[in-house]
Amino acid sequence: MARVNENFLKLKAGYLFPEIGRRVKAFTESEPEKAKRLIRCGIGDVTEPLPGAAREAMKSAVDELGVRETFRGYGPEQGYEFLRKAIVDNAFNGFGIEAGEIFVSDGSKCDTGNILDIFGDGLRIAITDPVYPVYVDTNVMAGNTGEADESGRFGGLVYLPCTAENNFEPALPEEPVDLIYLCFPNNPTGTVATRAQLEKWVAYAREHEAVILFDAAYESFIQGTEIPHSIYEIDGARECAIEFRSFSKNGGFTGVRCAYTVVPKDLMGTTQGGEKVALHGLWARRQSTKFNGVSYPVQRAAEALFSV
Repeated sequence: MARVNENFLKLKAGYLFPEIGRRVKAFTESEPEKAKRLIRCGIGDVTEPLPGAAREAMKSAVDELGVRETFRGYGPEQGYEFLRKAIVDNAFNGFGIEAGEIFVSDGSKCDTGNILDIFGDGLRIAITDPVYPVYVDTNVMAGNTGEADESGRFGGLVYLPCTAENNFEPALPEEPVDLIYLCFPNNPTGTVATRAQLEKWVAYAREHEAVILFDAAYESFIQGTEIPHSIYEIDGARECAIEFRSFSKNGGFTGVRCAYTVVPKDLMGTTQGGEKVALHGLWARRQSTKFNGVSYPVQRAAEALFSV
């Protein structure tokens, strides 16, 4: 008998963005004139074409694959070194991040969900509210929650309200937690975190031996020089944080698919017996087993974005 993962049955509705897409499509077809004035508040897709540098790099890479001497088959699961080095030099220069700590992927959505593979059961998980639905839904699928109440909140999660009353700034949890999801600039509120705010989160995580899952997919929208672009600008973050980045917003790669996750080698988890284990090695093992890497042309296109 093939038993199902019954945790999926806790998700009463379909995933948010496809559901919004279906409703928008139905409205557009039934009300074509009104649809012209429709403001879309669903998935954060881009509207501009790919930059010329990325297109040319992709074309050149495809041509390389058409020649025996420069053809490439399977690439490294962690990503080609040329892209990982470009990421460190351009996005993390001076923050103590090494190319070997970069894991190139086909999207930060996948990574923020798949990262749960390397964590154990029974963790206390803090999530800001409102929140990117992937954080909640993947924890439900993994069995980290109870059932949802009438408001849609799942038992077992520690919700951190972000409202106008607190200026959309989540407060530190009032109880110890093990995993903390933070997204800055935030989706969906648009708020940013100051250096002082991130210092508080890092201090909290280090005190409670928690891990911060820091989603920085929107960091390219940061304008002010006083706002950190990376959590690794904060002292001690290497010991308590994983950062997720994407080329979707700064390169228009929502359809091309390329992102990366930073897992410092200093970052440790704990076994049930109290042994410290490097999360970098666990994530590398997970990726090499379940992921065959991003295509060579796409990685060359991503590298070219740093030249724009």
